[in-house]
Amino acid sequence: MTIRRLNRIFASDGRTVIIALDHGLIDGPCEGFKDVGATIAAVVAGGADAILTSFGIAEKFATELSRVGLIVRSDGAETNLGTASGGSLGQFFGPADAVRLGADALVVTALPGSDKEAATLENLAHTTAEAHRLGLPVLGEMVPGGFNGGPELRGTDAVALAARLGAELGADFIKAPYCDDYSTVTSSTFAPVVILGGSKGDERLMLANIRDAIDAGAKGVAIGRNVFQCENPTAMTRSIVAIVHENASVDDALTILRG
Repeated sequence: MTIRRLNRIFASDGRTVIIALDHGLIDGPCEGFKDVGATIAAVVAGGADAILTSFGIAEKFATELSRVGLIVRSDGAETNLGTASGGSLGQFFGPADAVRLGADALVVTALPGSDKEAATLENLAHTTAEAHRLGLPVLGEMVPGGFNGGPELRGTDAVALAARLGAELGADFIKAPYCDDYSTVTSSTFAPVVILGGSKGDERLMLANIRDAIDAGAKGVAIGRNVFQCENPTAMTRSIVAIVHENASVDDALTILRG
């Protein structure tokens, strides 16, 4: 059952384009994500393999999500009600809830190197053990230093250590920040690694980072704001799909985006 579910997320080439649409848990109705149904339709039209989202959206938009793999978030984070989100608040939903929704995987966040390291790593381990008893894969979102961690905790060695920790605790695939020398990250662990998108930024740089990460052995992306907050989310999804699945160059991807 685990392999069957993973095959709903990863294409036949072993790679995946995951669009993260769980930002409402922190930002509420943020730019580009006020009309949930329209946003889902746009990225599905662009060729996304899977969508990572909240339990509420998974329940209310089951029809719109039926054409793609579904990854649901088990935990939450501090909201942006006046302060920047700083870390995970622990598990809100469990593997049994995800199975009831027909999810293909459950995502769990861990923050090695932060003041919540022990609690989040323990939650990842326990949740993964429970999920595997139900045949449900787990995506370990490994964020060294936490969401507000400094650059010293986002370097190659820190990201590589965080990714390996996730695999050691049983995660079936890993979501980790982009960094220089990403080949060290992918070669240091035994689970597929996808890069997270981070804050909205320069489009060419983001596509170049994706191209570099794929060349370095990453198995895909899990990107949110850089897709749904761009001018044309469908075109942006297509451009990322072209890099991940068709080995397109950055220039070719930009042509798709702007064409």
